[in-house]
Order: sequence, then structure tokens, then C-alpha cells
Amino acid sequence: MTPAYHRLPATPETVHWGHFDRSIPPVLTVAPGDVVEVEAVTHQAGDAPDLLMDEGIEAIFDRVQDRGPGPHLLTGPIAVAGAQPGDLLKVEILSARPRLPWGTNIAGNWGLLHDDFAKERITVYALDEASGTARASFAYDWTATELYVAEGPGIVVPPDPAAREPALEGVVVPLRPHFGTMGVAPAAPGRHSSIPPGDHGGNIDNWRIGAGGTMYYPVQVAGGLLSVGDPHVSQGDGEVSGTALEASLTGLLRISIARDVPFDVPTLDTATHQLVHGFGDDLDEAMGQAARRMLSLLERGWGLSRDDAYSLMSIAADFTVTQVVDGRQGVHACIEKRMFPPR
Repeated sequence: MTPAYHRLPATPETVHWGHFDRSIPPVLTVAPGDVVEVEAVTHQAGDAPDLLMDEGIEAIFDRVQDRGPGPHLLTGPIAVAGAQPGDLLKVEILSARPRLPWGTNIAGNWGLLHDDFAKERITVYALDEASGTARASFAYDWTATELYVAEGPGIVVPPDPAAREPALEGVVVPLRPHFGTMGVAPAAPGRHSSIPPGDHGGNIDNWRIGAGGTMYYPVQVAGGLLSVGDPHVSQGDGEVSGTALEASLTGLLRISIARDVPFDVPTLDTATHQLVHGFGDDLDEAMGQAARRMLSLLERGWGLSRDDAYSLMSIAADFTVTQVVDGRQGVHACIEKRMFPPR
């Protein structure tokens, strides 16, 4: 059977705001191997609504009032026919393109160095898709913290040209579009905040989860129920200020079912590397989980003995802080595939 092509726009009827929940009915059901063009809208569009919103995004902010407990807008869920617990959803990211030529970063009160600054600041960037770069257009101090606490996510800040200050003059930032939050519905009932990552995927915030990458998510409920959101156009490892360069994206995803693969945790494949993700309440716990998962991957995936795998990890695997601002901290372990003989 020829795989089908589907388009999933982000509308008030196809998004959910701030949570994963197995009880949310799928807005789209696909067959394994189908391709989905999916729109993902940034929850930060209210930072500069004159630039970061179009009519479709305005409708979502106006009409979706059921928000939280997390901040992220998620499109979906997408059910995959035949997917069952014990399978993995294989999500190939074929492309990811900005919807509008603007992005935003917030240095928030959850950022690593917030106590050093004691304020929150928005920096808005102009995106040049043709050159694959961004330049800061302006910045302003954000003073809506109390409003956010009272009303929840999705605050829209009225444009104030007088408050917008020059920023990062002469600096050019490379674009690397990716999805900060993507994952399946957790097995446990109820709402699960979109903030912390976990074995369902979610807010992993690894900038390599972009075009050319393939993510594997352990299926926890029938159909998998994949949701996609928190679109970014650039981010550094660590995401230290609290957010990436946030911008709405349209992605092209091929979604299928993987069985008999040598791992059962969120795993990323690129053309050159394999990566596993560890999470924890602190970096020590995240590092330990990432190391044990890489050890298992080398044993089960590449046929190494436990002793050989441990040695190879120390001389050839890179362990990098994914993010430190999402409640549960993240470390990803990365190994080059060219070291191994053909399978």
C-alpha cells in the first residue's frame, strides 16, 4: 500500500495547551509509514504579536482557554494504526520550516542565572530562511510575571515601540530548526505537564531533533498518540536562559512503527550519530541514566561486551547537557556510527 500524505494544521480544534494526556482523542489517525505535514505554533507568540502572530495563531490564542499546567502548545494527538505498548514510534523529520520570519527568546525567571539578573527580558529576532540565519531586531524587559502567575500561559504583550531597544548589533545566529517538545501519551492517567521530559519524550529540548533526524518514542498507550510542539529555530545545549529561539514551524514527518530494535528509551538517530537521553532531578542523576542507557545501546545495538562498551564510552562517547531549565534536567549521550562495522 502506498503511504498516504496528510496535512494537520494547528487550529483551536487540533491543539492542546500545556499537557500530555492519554484521554485526549486523536485529531488524526494515520497508517504506519504515512507522511504528515504538521503545523506547530510557538506558545511565545504573544511576546511580539504584531510579528509572531497571523490570523491562525491569533485564533488559537483567542479561543483555546483550557491551558496548563505547562506552557507549550501541542498539535495532535496523532494516532498510528496498530501501534501498541512495547512498540516504538519512529518519527523521521523530513523538514522543518519557519511559518513566519520572526522568533523570540525569553530570559525567564526559571533560567539558570535568573538570580544574577533579577529580571526577565525578551529578545526578538528576524529570521532569514534563505541564508539560514537570524539577527536580533530588538529587546525589552518583560514585566508580565504577575499576570502570567494569575492567568497562566499565553500572555499577549501589547506592542510598545518605545520599550524596544537595540540588541546584539552585528551578531548573526545560525538557524537550526527543531521541535523542542514531541512525544507520545504517557501510560499513567491524567494530565502530565509539558514541562518535564521523560520516557514518553516530551520537552527533551535537543536541537538535533530537526530535519534529517529520526526519533524513537516508546509507545505507552494504543495508537501512540503523538503530539508535536514547542518549535525552535535555534538553541544551544543547556538552554540556560530558559527558552530557545522560539518560532512557529511547519514540519514534514514520516511516522511508522518500529519493532525488534535494540532500545526502549527515547533515542535519536542522525546520519552520523546515535544519541540516547537521560533525565533526572539533577545533572548527576541525568548523567547516570544517560550513561547506563548508552551502555545498554552499545551492548544490545552494536554487540559489545559490557566491559568493552564501558571502555568505548569513555574514549569515544560524548555526554552533553541537553537542558537545565525544564524541571527534570537532561543529558544526552552521543556515539559516532562510523566506528562500527556494517551491520
